[in-house]
Amino acid sequence: MLQGVARAHPPKSIQLYTRREKAALIELYISISSSRGHSWVALELLLSFVALAATANGDELSPGYYEKTCPNVQRVVRSVMASSVAAQPRMAPAVLRLFFHDCFINGCDASILLDATPFSCSEKDVEPNASLIGYTVIDDIKSALEHDCPATVSCADVIALASHDAVALLGGPTWSVPLGRKDSRLAASPESTENGLPSPHDDLGELVTMFSKLNLNARDMTALSGAHTVGMANCMHYSDRVYGTDRDEEIDPSFTQTMQQTCQGPSGKASFDVQTPMGFDNAYYKNLIARRGLLSSDQTLYGGGGLQDNLVEMYSADGEAFARDFAKAMVKMGNVPPPMGMPVEVRLKCSMANNY
Repeated sequence: MLQGVARAHPPKSIQLYTRREKAALIELYISISSSRGHSWVALELLLSFVALAATANGDELSPGYYEKTCPNVQRVVRSVMASSVAAQPRMAPAVLRLFFHDCFINGCDASILLDATPFSCSEKDVEPNASLIGYTVIDDIKSALEHDCPATVSCADVIALASHDAVALLGGPTWSVPLGRKDSRLAASPESTENGLPSPHDDLGELVTMFSKLNLNARDMTALSGAHTVGMANCMHYSDRVYGTDRDEEIDPSFTQTMQQTCQGPSGKASFDVQTPMGFDNAYYKNLIARRGLLSSDQTLYGGGGLQDNLVEMYSADGEAFARDFAKAMVKMGNVPPPMGMPVEVRLKCSMANNY
């Protein structure tokens, strides 16, 4: 009888158990292991439990994943995001950028949040990520959630929800966020981090290839690139373009002069869109058609003819079409899982793996 129960109801991943369920399973193991003749069943149960806990990514993502375990999760995230962005508006594009940089490296597993340890490097320290900010916002959200529903909501889901709210607070589209991600216990290597992120100097073919590795097609890539309608870039990332050494024939002369002055300014930072720098709209695509794309990897989306130009022109003329496609692509990118076999968990603190 016991054997049939064990096989009919295989253990879930440890991350999916409530505290009460975990305690009950441990008691069951102790009870079984102390019963004569059933030690092998206890061993099988424990091994299955540990194996699933170490590698499982949980079930399919679902917007209602926390309905019973943390029903107020979205309200908590929205409240902290609203307060943070009201105090520092730049946190909205910063959090959105965190989501991109996380999902591109080993899937959406919050590995971007891990600090370096004596035994592992941090993705934060790799050059493409050196200018990332917004970590404190994620920490504030996680702290609030740990108070309301301890050891329940993953840091990866926090980033996904926060990026959604960042877009909404900037006046952009909204969408239903699938939830149920797990947090990696390991950061990616510096080499894979640097090679896995798009470069400001990538051409169209390189971008299509980079996005296709995440199962994102050219339309997804074009819509997601529209996130550059908000935020800023450092001079080092656009200087080649505005000083004429990188596709100088594709840039508006007056824009060149303005950006050169900005590059030489105190901060050296330029807005991707100078007209509505903190408004999530379709101005990005209008700028591309006007040859005012800030990065080479922006301007490469327009001017080559064909389907790519058609997409940019459509988004430029139809802001609602851009909003719809952006929302769909964000869900699609957010579904990218960690690699099979990656040790995962629900971190109690987003900057470090749990201690067992």
